This record gives sequence, structure tokens and C-alpha cells, in this order.
Amino acid sequence: MFEWLGSNWWALWLTVFLAFAVIEMLTLGLFFIMLGGGALAAVVADLAGADLWLQVVVFCIVSLLMIAFVRPIALRHLRKGPAEQRTNVDRLIGQPALVMEPVSATAGLVKIGGDVWSARSAGVVIAAGETVQVAKIEGATAVVTSLAENSPR
Repeated sequence: MFEWLGSNWWALWLTVFLAFAVIEMLTLGLFFIMLGGGALAAVVADLAGADLWLQVVVFCIVSLLMIAFVRPIALRHLRKGPAEQRTNVDRLIGQPALVMEPVSATAGLVKIGGDVWSARSAGVVIAAGETVQVAKIEGATAVVTSLAENSPR
């Protein structure tokens, strides 16, 4: 077996590439896939007839170049979009809501979008049917303020 491996280093490099690909799938940091790219370059070097020492040099150089130049560009493309893109309940802050049951400092119900939320206000009682604005979300409760309180005077 060692005789075969000695003349077929491409198989070892391909195994190294597959190992790096699996690790990359688990970590998703775009680091190990860059090392995998170096391993593929070493496969090409072996198939071109390079000695083992040259294959190792090719692996190191290509891996370092990919980490230094390709990885930052790939990470930038992955993180495209608004820097302050809000998700989940954070996107509800600032949204209008319809009061379903009177909202006080302790209880109430509002409809935000298509969902009914338990709600409370900052001390004032808001009657059913009024439109309010979501100030913040605390657990499963929306803290709302009257639109009259939010308007500039």
C-alpha cells in the first residue's frame, strides 16, 4: 500500500481536500475550504509530475494566497445587504399596531401585522380601535406608545 501511495500522492491530496471540505461544512468560516483549494492545487501539481516537496510548497503557497485574497472577498459577498438588517421580533419595533383590547400598564392586546400580541403601555390607557406604535418587545409582550405621544408638537 505504501508503495502505491508513494507513486500516487494525488490520492492523499484528494483525501485532504475532502477532509477540509467536511470541516468547512461544519464550521462555515471559509477558512478550511481555502486550505482545500491548496490541496486541489497540490493534486494538479502531482498530476503534472511534480516531486512531493514541490507539491507541499504549492499547497502552502496556494492556501496562503487564498486565505489572504479570496477569503476576504468571499466573506464580503456573503455579508451583503444592509448592515443593520433587523430580523425576527426586532423588525416589529417602530411598526404600527391596532389595539384589540384596551392597553394599560399591565395588560392589553394589539394586532401587529397579522399577529395578535399581548401588550402594555407606559402608564396610559389606550382604547380599543386606536393605532399605536411598537416601542419595544419584551419577551412575548409588545410595549406600545400612542401615536399622539410620538407626534412632534
